[in-house]
Amino acid sequence: EPDGGFALFGLAADGSETFRVPLPARGHAGAGHPRRAEAVAFARRPGTFAVVIDCATGRVMQTLAPPEGVQFNGHGVFAKGGALLFTSEQRSDTSAGVIGLWDVDAGYVRIGAMDSHGIGPHDLRLMPDGKTLVIANGGIATDPTDRTKLNLDTMRPNLSYLSLDGARVGQVELAPDLWQNSIRHLAVRADGLVGFAMQWEGAAGVAPPLLGLHRAGKAPVLASAPPAEQLAMQGYAGSIAFG
Repeated sequence: EPDGGFALFGLAADGSETFRVPLPARGHAGAGHPRRAEAVAFARRPGTFAVVIDCATGRVMQTLAPPEGVQFNGHGVFAKGGALLFTSEQRSDTSAGVIGLWDVDAGYVRIGAMDSHGIGPHDLRLMPDGKTLVIANGGIATDPTDRTKLNLDTMRPNLSYLSLDGARVGQVELAPDLWQNSIRHLAVRADGLVGFAMQWEGAAGVAPPLLGLHRAGKAPVLASAPPAEQLAMQGYAGSIAFG
């Protein structure tokens, strides 16, 4: 906002504003309910709020907070037809990844959590089978007070695949020379192909691949642009989607 505040906006098809919801701090991503005009907007990591809104009116239905010692990491996804919400989180003291579990039909009641099998999880998506989550464990440990990155020399990002009860059913890492390439955002195609966008935390002036594709059970395939275009991206691919 012009005054430095933050808000969540609803837009009509012509771009006009339909509602405006003030936020206590900067937001990041949202998760849309698969059956209702309802969504959850998450704080930027490290964050301590998530807002459930009625997308038709902008009414704030509920505000969520993570448990003590845990922070939201900007993303969530609905599963089981919208009955459950899974949220990307990490422990504030160690940055160990946590996936929070919320009972939507009971009023967004926190009912558990599971290991993300990595450090600093960010985006997560539901696979087309409806039974598996794919999680972008970015590998970056951060100070919860000021977002200082604490482990850039020992990063080890991964893509982890979990069943909805928390069992790890797959995991893939990048080659060691790319361990400073944090896996951040995901897209999932209807046939199960996963696209991932990355953020380079290594030496400046290097132009590593910033986009990748993965199919469960196979090695990741990385995509590079021509060198000039790759350098122009300054080590960051902000998002990814299949068209």
